[in-house]
Amino acid sequence: MRNQFSKLALGIALLFLIVLLVTAISEILSRQWTRLGLTTLTIVCVFIPFAIVCLASHLNIRLPFSFPSVTLVFIMLAQYFGEFKNFYYVYCWWDLLLHSLFGSYVVIVSLSILQGTFRKRQEVTNLRFIVIELITAFSVTIALGTIWEIFEFLGDYFFKTSMVKGGLDDTLTDLMVKTTAALLTSIYLYIRSSSNIKLKDEIV
Repeated sequence: MRNQFSKLALGIALLFLIVLLVTAISEILSRQWTRLGLTTLTIVCVFIPFAIVCLASHLNIRLPFSFPSVTLVFIMLAQYFGEFKNFYYVYCWWDLLLHSLFGSYVVIVSLSILQGTFRKRQEVTNLRFIVIELITAFSVTIALGTIWEIFEFLGDYFFKTSMVKGGLDDTLTDLMVKTTAALLTSIYLYIRSSSNIKLKDEIV
């Protein structure tokens, strides 16, 4: 299984890196070392989606074609607009919006991976198999959401950023929003999949 980079993803990455490098140079000249730490962390994050795609291809894991582009846009919205442009402070709903998008899209990514990995046994009904896939995708989303909160904490600890703004309340709110978004997305995908299965059965 070979996952490919779209031209859109490469273009977004290049544009984002140029903006971040200009920002880093400006911070060095003005000796804003704390901000430089956040910029450095964000530059590293730009390469993470491509590293994940390469690793997935090596392990024969299927990812959605949109994965690099969507992940880069998410990083840009969270780090550049959220942190550098202070959207987290200007718009009180910005953080909740991003965590909602995270919860929904990770379910879709996880489901894509599972559908490319799992093989249904003949005695298992299609509907039951979809339920198993969605429960697994939901669980993976919650796990990744927790890892993201750990990432924010470590970023604040080592790079002196301010990603965890409300302490425990902020972390728990983020986790609840991710969980709710993941649950609603899973329910929607279940309803859509079950309707498709019933439609196919009627045609047959």
